[in-house]
Amino acid sequence: MQAMSVAGAQMNRRFNRLAKSQHESLNSLTQRTAGSARRGLVFLRRHYLISLAGAAVISIPPLLALMASNKNMLGGYEESTREMNTQVADLLKGEQLAPPLAPPPLVFATQEVLQVRPMLVSASRNWTLLNQEYAQRLLLVFKIMKEKYGYDMAILEGYRSPERQNLLASMGSNVTNAAAFQSWHQYGLAADCAFLRDGKLVISEKDPWAMRGYQLYGEVAESVGFTWGGRWKMMDFGHSELRMPGVMRH
Repeated sequence: MQAMSVAGAQMNRRFNRLAKSQHESLNSLTQRTAGSARRGLVFLRRHYLISLAGAAVISIPPLLALMASNKNMLGGYEESTREMNTQVADLLKGEQLAPPLAPPPLVFATQEVLQVRPMLVSASRNWTLLNQEYAQRLLLVFKIMKEKYGYDMAILEGYRSPERQNLLASMGSNVTNAAAFQSWHQYGLAADCAFLRDGKLVISEKDPWAMRGYQLYGEVAESVGFTWGGRWKMMDFGHSELRMPGVMRH
Protein backbone atom coordinates (compact mmCIF):
# COMPACT_ATOMS: atom_id res chain seq x y z
CA MET A 1 0.00 0.00 0.00
CA GLN A 2 2.81 2.38 0.87
CA ALA A 3 4.52 1.57 -2.42
CA MET A 4 1.30 2.33 -4.32
CA SER A 5 0.95 5.64 -2.49
CA VAL A 6 4.47 6.61 -3.44
CA ALA A 7 3.87 5.64 -7.09
CA GLY A 8 0.65 7.67 -7.16
CA ALA A 9 2.38 10.69 -5.72
CA GLN A 10 5.09 10.43 -8.35
CA MET A 11 2.51 10.23 -11.17
CA ASN A 12 0.68 13.26 -9.81
CA ARG A 13 3.91 15.26 -9.76
CA ARG A 14 4.62 14.23 -13.37
CA PHE A 15 1.10 15.25 -14.51
CA ASN A 16 1.48 18.56 -12.69
CA ARG A 17 4.84 19.23 -14.33
CA LEU A 18 3.40 18.33 -17.79
CA ALA A 19 0.38 20.56 -17.29
CA LYS A 20 2.58 23.41 -16.11
CA SER A 21 4.86 22.94 -19.13
CA GLN A 22 1.89 23.00 -21.57
CA HIS A 23 0.47 26.06 -19.86
CA GLU A 24 3.79 27.86 -20.10
CA SER A 25 4.08 26.90 -23.81
CA LEU A 26 0.57 28.19 -24.49
CA ASN A 27 1.30 31.46 -22.70
CA SER A 28 4.52 31.82 -24.66
CA LEU A 29 2.75 31.20 -27.98
CA THR A 30 0.03 33.66 -27.10
CA GLN A 31 2.58 36.28 -26.13
CA ARG A 32 4.53 35.74 -29.36
CA THR A 33 1.34 35.98 -31.46
CA ALA A 34 0.22 39.12 -29.67
CA GLY A 35 3.69 40.57 -30.03
CA SER A 36 3.74 39.84 -33.76
CA ALA A 37 0.33 41.46 -34.21
CA ARG A 38 1.45 44.54 -32.25
CA ARG A 39 4.63 44.78 -34.31
CA GLY A 40 2.56 44.45 -37.52
CA LEU A 41 0.24 47.26 -36.45
CA VAL A 42 3.20 49.43 -35.49
CA PHE A 43 4.77 48.79 -38.88
CA LEU A 44 1.56 49.65 -40.73
CA ARG A 45 1.18 52.87 -38.73
CA ARG A 46 4.73 53.92 -39.44
CA HIS A 47 4.80 52.79 -43.07
CA TYR A 48 1.18 53.01 -44.18
CA LEU A 49 2.07 54.85 -47.41
CA ILE A 50 4.47 52.10 -48.43
CA SER A 51 1.81 49.50 -47.59
CA LEU A 52 -0.81 51.28 -49.69
CA ALA A 53 1.61 51.56 -52.59
CA GLY A 54 2.37 47.86 -52.40
CA ALA A 55 -1.31 46.97 -52.39
CA ALA A 56 -1.86 49.20 -55.41
CA VAL A 57 1.01 47.60 -57.33
CA ILE A 58 -0.50 44.18 -56.71
CA SER A 59 -4.15 44.99 -57.45
CA ILE A 60 -4.12 47.64 -60.18
CA PRO A 61 -2.68 45.62 -63.12
CA PRO A 62 -5.34 42.86 -62.98
CA LEU A 63 -8.04 45.51 -62.59
CA LEU A 64 -6.78 47.41 -65.64
CA ALA A 65 -6.64 44.21 -67.66
CA LEU A 66 -10.23 43.37 -66.73
CA MET A 67 -11.45 46.85 -67.63
CA ALA A 68 -9.63 46.76 -70.96
CA SER A 69 -11.02 43.35 -71.89
CA ASN A 70 -14.58 44.40 -71.05
CA LYS A 71 -14.21 47.57 -73.07
CA ASN A 72 -12.97 45.69 -76.08
CA MET A 73 -15.75 43.12 -75.95
CA LEU A 74 -18.58 45.58 -75.50
CA GLY A 75 -17.06 48.27 -77.68
CA GLY A 76 -16.82 45.96 -80.68
CA TYR A 77 -20.50 45.13 -80.49
CA GLU A 78 -21.62 48.72 -79.96
CA GLU A 79 -19.33 50.05 -82.66
CA SER A 80 -20.57 47.64 -85.32
CA THR A 81 -24.21 48.37 -84.46
CA ARG A 82 -23.62 52.12 -84.38
CA GLU A 83 -21.69 52.02 -87.65
CA MET A 84 -24.52 50.31 -89.47
CA ASN A 85 -27.16 52.64 -88.07
CA THR A 86 -25.06 55.72 -88.76
CA GLN A 87 -24.36 54.66 -92.33
CA VAL A 88 -28.02 54.09 -93.09
CA ALA A 89 -29.06 57.30 -91.33
CA ASP A 90 -26.43 59.39 -93.08
CA LEU A 91 -27.35 58.11 -96.53
CA LEU A 92 -31.05 58.69 -95.91
CA LYS A 93 -30.69 61.94 -93.98
CA GLY A 94 -32.22 64.97 -95.61
CA GLU A 95 -33.83 63.16 -98.53
CA GLN A 96 -36.68 60.81 -99.26
CA LEU A 97 -35.68 58.44 -102.02
CA ALA A 98 -38.28 58.14 -104.76
CA PRO A 99 -39.22 54.81 -106.34
CA PRO A 100 -37.85 54.22 -109.84
CA LEU A 101 -40.13 54.22 -112.84
CA ALA A 102 -42.05 50.97 -113.00
CA PRO A 103 -41.10 48.72 -115.91
CA PRO A 104 -43.85 48.07 -118.46
CA PRO A 105 -46.26 45.31 -117.37
CA LEU A 106 -45.24 43.15 -120.30
CA VAL A 107 -41.75 42.85 -118.80
CA PHE A 108 -43.27 40.64 -116.08
CA ALA A 109 -45.30 38.53 -118.52
CA THR A 110 -42.69 37.10 -120.88
CA GLN A 111 -42.44 33.36 -121.37
CA GLU A 112 -39.02 33.25 -119.68
CA VAL A 113 -40.32 35.07 -116.60
CA LEU A 114 -43.50 32.98 -116.29
CA GLN A 115 -41.47 29.79 -116.36
CA VAL A 116 -39.69 30.94 -113.22
CA ARG A 117 -42.56 32.83 -111.54
CA PRO A 118 -45.87 31.65 -113.05
CA MET A 119 -48.08 33.96 -110.92
CA LEU A 120 -45.96 37.06 -111.22
CA VAL A 121 -48.36 38.98 -113.44
CA SER A 122 -50.88 39.40 -110.60
CA ALA A 123 -48.29 40.29 -107.95
CA SER A 124 -48.29 43.74 -106.33
CA ARG A 125 -45.32 46.00 -107.05
CA ASN A 126 -46.86 49.08 -105.46
CA TRP A 127 -44.19 50.85 -103.38
CA THR A 128 -46.81 52.78 -101.39
CA LEU A 129 -48.10 49.53 -99.86
CA LEU A 130 -44.72 48.82 -98.33
CA ASN A 131 -43.74 49.91 -94.84
CA GLN A 132 -42.10 53.33 -95.18
CA GLU A 133 -38.93 52.36 -93.31
CA TYR A 134 -38.49 49.21 -95.35
CA ALA A 135 -39.23 51.01 -98.61
CA GLN A 136 -36.60 53.70 -97.96
CA ARG A 137 -33.96 51.14 -97.09
CA LEU A 138 -34.81 49.06 -100.14
CA LEU A 139 -34.57 52.13 -102.35
CA LEU A 140 -31.17 52.79 -100.82
CA VAL A 141 -30.15 49.24 -101.74
CA PHE A 142 -31.35 49.82 -105.31
CA LYS A 143 -29.34 53.05 -105.45
CA ILE A 144 -26.14 51.38 -104.23
CA MET A 145 -26.59 48.48 -106.61
CA LYS A 146 -26.94 50.89 -109.55
CA GLU A 147 -24.26 53.43 -108.66
CA LYS A 148 -21.64 51.08 -107.25
CA TYR A 149 -22.17 47.86 -109.19
CA GLY A 150 -24.12 48.87 -112.32
CA TYR A 151 -27.18 46.70 -111.65
CA ASP A 152 -30.68 48.03 -112.33
CA MET A 153 -33.18 46.36 -110.03
CA ALA A 154 -36.95 45.95 -109.96
CA ILE A 155 -39.48 44.64 -107.47
CA LEU A 156 -41.12 41.39 -108.52
CA GLU A 157 -43.52 41.38 -105.59
CA GLY A 158 -43.88 43.56 -102.52
CA TYR A 159 -46.98 43.58 -100.37
CA ARG A 160 -48.89 40.29 -100.51
CA SER A 161 -52.44 39.80 -99.27
CA PRO A 162 -53.24 36.98 -96.83
CA GLU A 163 -55.40 35.33 -99.49
CA ARG A 164 -52.57 35.33 -102.02
CA GLN A 165 -50.16 34.07 -99.37
CA ASN A 166 -52.40 31.07 -98.66
CA LEU A 167 -52.78 30.44 -102.38
CA LEU A 168 -49.01 30.37 -102.88
CA ALA A 169 -48.59 28.14 -99.82
CA SER A 170 -51.08 25.65 -101.28
CA MET A 171 -48.82 25.27 -104.31
CA GLY A 172 -46.18 23.51 -102.24
CA SER A 173 -43.01 24.11 -100.26
CA ASN A 174 -41.06 24.79 -103.44
CA VAL A 175 -43.05 28.05 -103.66
CA THR A 176 -43.36 29.04 -99.97
CA ASN A 177 -43.62 27.42 -96.55
CA ALA A 178 -45.42 30.41 -95.04
CA ALA A 179 -49.17 30.67 -94.68
CA ALA A 180 -51.10 33.91 -94.18
CA PHE A 181 -49.52 36.28 -91.65
CA GLN A 182 -46.47 34.04 -91.39
CA SER A 183 -44.71 36.07 -94.06
CA TRP A 184 -43.33 39.58 -93.76
CA HIS A 185 -44.95 40.32 -97.14
CA GLN A 186 -48.31 40.73 -95.34
CA TYR A 187 -46.85 43.58 -93.30
CA GLY A 188 -45.20 45.39 -96.18
CA LEU A 189 -41.80 44.48 -94.76
CA ALA A 190 -40.56 42.14 -97.49
CA ALA A 191 -40.04 42.13 -101.23
CA ASP A 192 -38.77 39.84 -103.96
CA CYS A 193 -36.46 41.58 -106.40
CA ALA A 194 -34.56 40.84 -109.60
CA PHE A 195 -32.51 42.62 -112.29
CA LEU A 196 -33.16 44.48 -115.49
CA ARG A 197 -30.76 44.03 -118.39
CA ASP A 198 -31.36 45.59 -121.78
CA GLY A 199 -34.98 46.19 -120.85
CA LYS A 200 -35.59 42.55 -119.91
CA LEU A 201 -36.17 41.02 -116.50
CA VAL A 202 -33.48 38.54 -115.42
CA ILE A 203 -34.54 36.33 -112.50
CA SER A 204 -32.82 32.98 -112.79
CA GLU A 205 -29.61 32.56 -110.80
CA LYS A 206 -28.45 30.16 -113.52
CA ASP A 207 -27.39 33.31 -115.36
CA PRO A 208 -23.85 34.06 -114.04
CA TRP A 209 -24.44 37.80 -114.30
CA ALA A 210 -27.63 37.51 -112.26
CA MET A 211 -26.00 35.20 -109.71
CA ARG A 212 -23.22 37.74 -109.17
CA GLY A 213 -25.89 40.41 -108.79
CA TYR A 214 -27.72 38.40 -106.14
CA GLN A 215 -24.50 37.97 -104.16
CA LEU A 216 -23.92 41.72 -104.20
CA TYR A 217 -27.57 42.38 -103.44
CA GLY A 218 -27.36 40.13 -100.38
CA GLU A 219 -24.30 41.97 -99.09
CA VAL A 220 -25.89 45.39 -99.55
CA ALA A 221 -29.24 44.28 -98.14
CA GLU A 222 -27.63 42.92 -94.99
CA SER A 223 -25.57 46.09 -94.59
CA VAL A 224 -28.77 48.11 -94.17
CA GLY A 225 -30.23 45.70 -91.65
CA PHE A 226 -32.27 43.38 -93.86
CA THR A 227 -32.55 39.61 -93.59
CA TRP A 228 -31.54 38.12 -96.95
CA GLY A 229 -33.27 35.01 -98.27
CA GLY A 230 -30.10 33.82 -99.98
CA ARG A 231 -28.88 32.47 -96.64
CA TRP A 232 -31.88 30.22 -96.19
CA LYS A 233 -31.96 26.51 -96.97
CA MET A 234 -34.48 27.31 -99.71
CA MET A 235 -32.10 30.03 -101.02
CA ASP A 236 -34.54 32.75 -102.08
CA PHE A 237 -31.86 35.02 -103.57
CA GLY A 238 -34.08 37.95 -104.51
CA HIS A 239 -35.90 38.12 -101.17
CA SER A 240 -35.20 40.58 -98.38
CA GLU A 241 -37.18 41.50 -95.28
CA LEU A 242 -37.00 43.87 -92.33
CA ARG A 243 -37.89 42.02 -89.15
CA MET A 244 -39.37 44.66 -86.89
CA PRO A 245 -40.07 43.56 -83.31
CA GLY A 246 -43.67 43.32 -82.21
CA VAL A 247 -45.08 43.09 -85.74
CA MET A 248 -45.27 39.44 -86.73
CA ARG A 249 -48.12 37.48 -85.19
CA HIS A 250 -47.21 34.29 -83.36
